[in-house]
Amino acid sequence: MKVTLKDIAQKAGVSLSTVSRVLNYDTTLSVSDSTRQRIFEVAEKLNYTKTKRVSQTPETYKIAVVQWYSINKELDDLYFMTIRMEIEKRSQELHIQTIPVFQNQVSEISKDVDGIIAVGKYSEAQVDELSAISDNLVFVDWSEMHRGFDSVMTEFKPAVLKVVDYLLSKNQNLGIIYGSEYTTDGKLKIPDPRFKAFKSIMTERELFDPRFAYEGNYTNQSGYDAMKKAIKDLGDDLPHAFFVSNDPMAIGALKALGEENIAIPDRVSLFSFNDTSVAKYVYPELSAVHVATDQMGISAVELMKSRLENGREAPLKVTVGTKLVIRKSTR
Repeated sequence: MKVTLKDIAQKAGVSLSTVSRVLNYDTTLSVSDSTRQRIFEVAEKLNYTKTKRVSQTPETYKIAVVQWYSINKELDDLYFMTIRMEIEKRSQELHIQTIPVFQNQVSEISKDVDGIIAVGKYSEAQVDELSAISDNLVFVDWSEMHRGFDSVMTEFKPAVLKVVDYLLSKNQNLGIIYGSEYTTDGKLKIPDPRFKAFKSIMTERELFDPRFAYEGNYTNQSGYDAMKKAIKDLGDDLPHAFFVSNDPMAIGALKALGEENIAIPDRVSLFSFNDTSVAKYVYPELSAVHVATDQMGISAVELMKSRLENGREAPLKVTVGTKLVIRKSTR
């Protein structure tokens, strides 16, 4: 059964209008961060299958779940929030206690935790800080295999290849809005693996045009600004389709196209990446690469459990697949 905005509003205890504006990243809306968080979490939960009933068996382990973002920043990119929520859900099913930790709270983690699941991007200094607390470390969306720690990753290039093939089969040319970011200590710049894959694929086909590549920082505002700049710079040469590296940037790009009365998808198609719940609640609905964030969270917990129960020392890596979800933002 399809989840509606009304379902989310009723569950979150807010108005239908508030839900719509929050999921569309309406910056003019005056609403507390706690309300935004409640709406986003309800939207994600309602789009998952029902949680299994959990027995009252005593918890066996205690793990810290470190989110590299701050609470406010997490609300701007639901990808990492959905992973965290699934880690907490699976841990509950396995009777593992979780302690949520955000970027500025790592120094407060108790030494008596049995392990740490670290979600996001980390500099060498930050990995050193975490490993000083516990040797049982699992990284999600980041690899530290070379240091002996487990990791859960998404395979980007096959997904980007599918998007490129799909969009080029229906459009004359193709642009990209991609992201870049730094670890929270500012010591490491992290390039966008989707852009790397996109550039490689398009260059091999002699189709890559640097004029059609615009950089953002994964926020809704940066997607809006990038598309506005593309429209101004390119005029009639604006590509007939854009691949956008995450949902918030794609929603920003969608808004920019709407303000300029550029028809979607008739003039410009948009294809996003991650497919968080917001992709389904904008107009037109976003086509997207669906990343199995639920499986990423489950895999992280099960890697941790196997390490704690079996004393496993050799690091393991789990690579989670993707699929294309076609909606109304593409031809």
